[in-house]
Amino acid sequence: MRRLLLVLAFTFVVSCSQQTSPSFDEQAAIDTLRILSADDMQGRQTGTDGNAKARAYLLERIAALDVDEVGQTHEHMFKFMREVEEEPAVEVTGTNLLFRINGTADTGKTIVVSAHYDHVGVNDGKVFNGADDNASGVAGVLAIAESFKNNPPKNDIIFALFDAEEMGLQGARAFVRNLELIDPNISFNVNFDMLSRSDKNELYVAGVFHRPYLKPVIEGIAAKVPTKLLMGHDDPELGINDWTQASDQGPFHNADIPFLYFGVEDHPHYHQPSDEFESVPVEFFIRSLKTVVTAVHAVDEQLTGFSL
Repeated sequence: MRRLLLVLAFTFVVSCSQQTSPSFDEQAAIDTLRILSADDMQGRQTGTDGNAKARAYLLERIAALDVDEVGQTHEHMFKFMREVEEEPAVEVTGTNLLFRINGTADTGKTIVVSAHYDHVGVNDGKVFNGADDNASGVAGVLAIAESFKNNPPKNDIIFALFDAEEMGLQGARAFVRNLELIDPNISFNVNFDMLSRSDKNELYVAGVFHRPYLKPVIEGIAAKVPTKLLMGHDDPELGINDWTQASDQGPFHNADIPFLYFGVEDHPHYHQPSDEFESVPVEFFIRSLKTVVTAVHAVDEQLTGFSL
């Protein structure tokens, strides 16, 4: 097994040295970040008019990509009970947005590339715009979809924009509960949450602790991307600094589906009204997107060699 992993790692590094990084429309990604985090989206809280407006915008973007529906629709509704402090629980309806690009090879495997589009809404008259959390991740998913439209994947890929992450990963939980109906071949998840802020030019990837065979793949990616890509935040001994259950990769992990989660560390703008487009370091944001686009193409290329 050790020899096999070394061969896979060598093959990956060689292939990276021979290929250019997949491309995407950088201005479109910046526009996505700006539009989703504008005041008129009202913080995109699940069940609000602002969330519905964000969803309508994203459906336009999905239509422009000319991609396939999942189960004959892009909109997948789900319901859950939400408890707010000492008030009675109320039923909330969320909507996941799903689309797919079919692979060119008959691998029998499907990758889910995901990010949540909801945020925490308006509090005390202040709009929590959620530029980094998680308009940035949504921009990443759309950039990756665009890159695969230009360079089709080997494996089938479902792109998931989850709702109600901020209410307990509800969109991802609903998706995982229905895996057999959505696609029984789902074999891997790559999730993004907060891709646009790092004074240190650092982007973390979690998941390698749980699947050590992914380490040489990440090392190969790190050698060519424009950010400092660090592995970590996935060891249970880290307590609150273990991100395994911190975002939508959690339900996949609980279902024994391998994941890679990309994100920055917490910063002063996290869950604050200051998390807005105007304060985002756009140059890092674009470098971060280039990193995750390259990473997902690498996962697609190497997936059949993983010890799933």
